[in-house]
Amino acid sequence: MAIKFDIKESYGTISESPKGWKKELRSISWNDRSPKFDIREWSPDNSKMGKGITLSHDEMVELKRILNDMNI
Repeated sequence: MAIKFDIKESYGTISESPKGWKKELRSISWNDRSPKFDIREWSPDNSKMGKGITLSHDEMVELKRILNDMNI
């Protein structure tokens, strides 16, 4: 079974490899579900992706709180 995804919004690039793969923060709907925040690497044409992490809105709020507490 193929994984269906729909990129709703791209928030920014975290890093880029010499081969052009970009680690990005995006909002993605997986298999027609509600969009979630997603951090992973994407090929230059968005046809391939690496392993990543998907976060709900509440998880993203908590991650933001943690990062703010770290003062980075």
